Amino acid sequence: MSYSEDYRKRVMEYLDEGHTWVQAQETFKISTTAINSWRQKYKETGESKSAPLLPRKHKKLDAEKLKSYVAEHPDAYLKEIGEAFGCSDTAVQKALKRLCITRKKRRSGIANKTQGK
Repeated sequence: MSYSEDYRKRVMEYLDEGHTWVQAQETFKISTTAINSWRQKYKETGESKSAPLLPRKHKKLDAEKLKSYVAEHPDAYLKEIGEAFGCSDTAVQKALKRLCITRKKRRSGIANKTQGK
């Protein structure tokens, strides 16, 4: 949850008036973890506002290289792909999902022997 600068200042002023963190938590309905991080920021910079969030960039996996690797190695495990790209299998899984590439193996068209009897 993102709180406004004014709200954060009010919490800092409340603490400066001599109230405890528990009182601030109950009054403003926020966690002591949030109060702690705001307080540290306030002591260091004189402001309690948070830094703007920067857009995240997927660093290790190039989409085109991943697509071509999967096309060349259709039976490769996520762990093997991760080793080839120098990242975890979870990162590969998320990248494949982002690219709408499914890795689920489909059953073959062979009927079960017990079904035909």
